[in-house]
Amino acid sequence: VQLQASGGGLVQAGGSLRLSCAASGRTSSSYTVGWFRRAPGKEREFAAALSVITGRTAYADSVKGRFAISRDNAKNTFYLKMNSLKPEDTAVYYCAVSLSGNYPSNDPGRFGYWGQGTLVTVSS
Repeated sequence: VQLQASGGGLVQAGGSLRLSCAASGRTSSSYTVGWFRRAPGKEREFAAALSVITGRTAYADSVKGRFAISRDNAKNTFYLKMNSLKPEDTAVYYCAVSLSGNYPSNDPGRFGYWGQGTLVTVSS
C-alpha cells in the first residue's frame, strides 16, 4: 500500500484545512485509516482514525469536535477536515493504514503503512 498525503499549508488560527491521503496498491476489505501528527520537539501523537468496514471513528481529545475523518471509496482517498485550527495544531501530519482489525485504533504500532507527511502551520 502506498500513501500520498497532501493539503497542508499555512493558515491563521480559527481557519480550516482539509488534508487528503490517496491510497494505492493492495488493501484488504477490512482496514483502518488514520491520521497522526508530530509537533516540533514533541512525540508523534494520534489525531483520528476510521474503521472502513464499520464506519466507527475515534479522535484524540485535543481535536474532538474540530476535526473530522472521512473516506471517499470511489477515489480510494481519505481526508482529515480540520476546523477551528489552533497554533497548537501546528505539526507534520501523517496518514496511515492498518490492514488488520476492524476498529479505529489509536495505536501507531498497528499501522503498517505510512504516508510521507504534510506540514500544517497555524499562525496566531
